[in-house]
Formats: sequence, structure tokens, C-alpha cells
Amino acid sequence: MAAAAPVPRPLELDPKYDDYDFPTTAAVPLSGHAGYLTAEQQAQVSQLRLMLESEGYTKRLDTLTLLRFLRARKFDVNLSKQMFIECEKWRQETNLDDVVPNWDYPEKEEVFKYYPQYYHKTDKDGRPVYIEQLGNIDLTAMYKITTAERMLTNLAVEYERVADPRLPACSRKSGVLLETCCTVMDLKGVGISKAPQVFNYVKQASVLSQNYYPERLGRLYLINAPWGFSTVWGVVKAWLDPVTVQKIHVLGSGYQKDLLAQVPAENLPKQFGGSCECAGGCQFSDMGPWREEQWAKPAKWEKKEGAAAAPAADATIQNAGADVKEGGSAAAVAAAGQGNAALPVDVKADAPAPAAA
Repeated sequence: MAAAAPVPRPLELDPKYDDYDFPTTAAVPLSGHAGYLTAEQQAQVSQLRLMLESEGYTKRLDTLTLLRFLRARKFDVNLSKQMFIECEKWRQETNLDDVVPNWDYPEKEEVFKYYPQYYHKTDKDGRPVYIEQLGNIDLTAMYKITTAERMLTNLAVEYERVADPRLPACSRKSGVLLETCCTVMDLKGVGISKAPQVFNYVKQASVLSQNYYPERLGRLYLINAPWGFSTVWGVVKAWLDPVTVQKIHVLGSGYQKDLLAQVPAENLPKQFGGSCECAGGCQFSDMGPWREEQWAKPAKWEKKEGAAAAPAADATIQNAGADVKEGGSAAAVAAAGQGNAALPVDVKADAPAPAAA
């Protein structure tokens, strides 16, 4: 028997931390999501906040952030607290709050020749579309352009930009709260010879996603999946949470119909079957509601005029996955771009991570 739909319930906001300037009711009525919390779940938000305050934490204690950590740990308050604290320790160790407003990535265009990763407009649900193309990854060539550390830092910075300003702008335009992205991962050209390099990238990205940016996967389309991938996926999905499995679509070279059912043709780059041809290339346009005057607002992390510059941001975000265990090839599915499936993965110390455009 299907579970009963959750009862709508206005989100109880905390005036000390909740200063949202966008809708706070989830687009879809799901238990544990804003606007559809039970009294117990709302109380667990307050409990988690009090526990964190008692240990001296004062940042990122807003209701929507705490809810993402609670959902990631099935509303186990103690496990959610542990996850939040580990995230905050990582942020402090990497000086991320200071890095984000000062980050510059001039090598982006050269890196994209081997590994394009970018946000581009929205899907039919109003969420940002995130695109990765893995077929041309060449570590030797990429290391002549940048470093693994800078690529990983750029990935973290882009996660921050998803949280603000991208998702708030999308929420304003849609009129409902949007907290996830639609990811398109193009596997064209990923053969056996490139698989180790590609999966090392994807696994490292998975660590950041799973541990520090939970509940950001809305839909994932793996397109141009090579021969045999569907067989692997058939095994892998048996290990994943059913909710996660429903979000992932493994498609071969005939993916266009399925992808266009989710992403409007005018928002999808022409190379993937859409009609969009941004001046200068879709991968560099960063087009979306966050660039539209009617919906865009400055991010809260933006550097205030006259603020001191942060220390050199050649950031050392490099030990993100020290506590993650072996998960085999399933990591490619769990990680996939902005994916957040709670699947453990193995990350080698020298494995670089992708730079999310």
C-alpha cells in the first residue's frame, strides 16, 4: 500500500538564522521536505540546532540546511549532527568561506578542452541543469594546465554557487522551493582505456558531494552509456536506496527523447539534441535565472566592498575522502556530477577531482 501523502504544514522559521528571500515550500509534497514536515520532524530540526549551538557552532544553522543533513541521515539527529560537524571541520581546514568570494579560475577554458563541466539554464521543473563530458579526460595534459588541488577547490566553489545564487534564483522564478539539480553526464568516448582516469575523478567528486553537500541530486541522466554499462547498472542499483534509483536514468546513444522530456529543447545545448547555441559556447555562458535581473540577487557570500582579500586560494582541499570505504564501480553512478547517493567509495590520495564549471 502506498504511503499517505504528507500533510502540508507551514515551515516554522527561526528568526535568528532564517532570512530567506525565496519560497520555502517544496515543489513536491514529500515527507521531510520544507512545507511538509511532521511535528516530530520540525522538533528534530530544533533539537539539532540546539545541539550544534551548545558546541559553539553559529554558521549554517538555518532550517533548510539542517533539513538537508537530517534527510541525508534519515532524521537520526545524532548522525546528522556528526555529519554537520565533519562538514564544518572540512570548511575550516580548507578556509572555504574566505576562498569562495575571492576565487579565480583563469585556466577554466583550457581545462574544459579535456573536461567540460558547467551549469546551463534549467529543466522543466525549474532546476539548474548541470552537464559533464568525460570522454576527453587526459590527466597528463590537464596537469600541465592546472593542479589537482585547484580543480578540487573549483568543484567546492561551484557547489557553493549552486546553493547561492543559483538555486534561490530558480526558486524565485518557479514560485516553489528548489534544492536540487538535474545532471547530465555524457559518457561518450569513455572506453576501457580511459575508465580508470574517469572513475578516479568521479569518485573524488562523490566524496565532496556525499559528505559535505547532501541532498542535491534531483535527476541524473547518464547518456551515451557504453556497451555493458546497463548490465553493471542492473547490479549496482540493487545496492542503492530506491529513492536514489528512481532519480537515475541510464541511456545509450538514443537518449534524446528521454532527455528532452525533462529539459526543454531551448535550454539544452545543440550537441545534446537541443536547440540552444549560446554566443561563445553554452559551456561558458552560465545562463540561467541566476543571470536574469528579475530573479537574480547577490549571493550572501559575495565579498563586501572594502573587505580584505582572503589568503591565496590555491586551496588545499585535498583530503576530502580520507574516511571513505571501497565501493567499486558503483561510485561512478553514485557520484555522477552533483549526485548524492549515500554510497561509499574509494578515493586514492593522488586522485584529482573535477572542477564543476
